[in-house]
Amino acid sequence: MILMTACDQQKNGTDAEVSEAKEVQDVNGSDTYAINTTESAITWIGSKPTGKHNGTIPINDGSIAVEDGKIVGGRIAMNINEISNDDLAGDQEMQLKLINHLRSPDFFDTENHPSAEFVITSVETYSKEDSVKVKKEFDSEYKPASAKEHMVESPTHKVTGNLTMRGKTLSVSFPANIKIQNNKVLARAKFNIDRTLWGLQYNNEANVVDKAKDKFIYNTVNVGFDISATENSSISQN
Repeated sequence: MILMTACDQQKNGTDAEVSEAKEVQDVNGSDTYAINTTESAITWIGSKPTGKHNGTIPINDGSIAVEDGKIVGGRIAMNINEISNDDLAGDQEMQLKLINHLRSPDFFDTENHPSAEFVITSVETYSKEDSVKVKKEFDSEYKPASAKEHMVESPTHKVTGNLTMRGKTLSVSFPANIKIQNNKVLARAKFNIDRTLWGLQYNNEANVVDKAKDKFIYNTVNVGFDISATENSSISQN
């Protein structure tokens, strides 16, 4: 059932390509670049017809594998239990209420799934054929930014990897801008995913009889990766 849902999403024109988890290649022998957890960030934007929320998810640790000047693998470990919110910074009570709701079984269920992981399975040169497709959203003032509106400028590569959240692993592919220079890897990506494919079902659009009544949260979540990694680094990964 999961694979059927993922394939349907891809066919109908989602933003990031989503499919069955792929095999992870052995990258022994490649150079290792340690992710700088203080300079790197995972961002998120969730939307509903009456507003949006945004924040970050901390990176616990991770590394990028490089061979002959090309990325051949990598892993990013995320601390979902420490998910944060930015837009409600002026109202700490509402901010804490939102964060606790995101941690609850309605969303990430962090008591049982406190972390998430992204493992790179392939990185290829970006081409016109990799152009993102735009999912049609219910029209409202605060509908999610489309894939083309949200995506990173001047993509250089198409990144594919296994994303694990809430105990479920699916492969996602998205455009990214990647530079390897001065013993550093700098990678930026912005893409959209359907949260329900990973079991985050709260106020799922599919269960809404009349969307105009604003009794739903958009399934589409805008995601951003901003990664900085250094070769042979002694950067703390705590």
